[in-house]
Amino acid sequence: MARTREFDTERAVEAAMNAFRCNGYDGTSIQDLVEATGVGRGSLYAAFGSKEGLYLAAMDRYRECYALPLVQVLHDGAPGRELLHEVLVAAVDDIVRDGSRRACLIVGAAVGRISQDPQVTAHVQSTTELLEDALHQVVAEAQEHGQLTGKHDARTLARYLIMTMHGLRVMGTFNPDRASLMEIVETALDALD
Repeated sequence: MARTREFDTERAVEAAMNAFRCNGYDGTSIQDLVEATGVGRGSLYAAFGSKEGLYLAAMDRYRECYALPLVQVLHDGAPGRELLHEVLVAAVDDIVRDGSRRACLIVGAAVGRISQDPQVTAHVQSTTELLEDALHQVVAEAQEHGQLTGKHDARTLARYLIMTMHGLRVMGTFNPDRASLMEIVETALDALD
């Protein structure tokens, strides 16, 4: 008779996600994951198959917690320029509030894991494309309604905004100074015109 799982899988994945964000994939050992989740090594392996399996589950959770809510905000129909400002300011506020200076899991995966794992590549690409498509729609509509000039291609601006958001996350890990990060936000918004 199979044993039933004796731990909260969602809570374990959330704890693992935070461990990976703090230390990266390579900097997080199985023992670190055991300590972070409070789940025994054998149970983690039984549930996720491997450290990589848990990492992929953490990436899915990160998408649910951060990317999908952001896409929802971007689809709320607010005026484009104001909406983009709101999204970038919210990113800065999240960075400043985060006392542990956790990295963006997507950026960490892109830097540390893509060359080694096609599944990680697929996760990073799909999440980035999801955000890019939502940002593209906002920028294109803002251009159409005269809130942004049409001087630059909307798709290129969407990619630029993704790079800005990722850059803010990276910078925030070593310099979470709100004033400095807001200067970047204002410069990025000026570049949209």
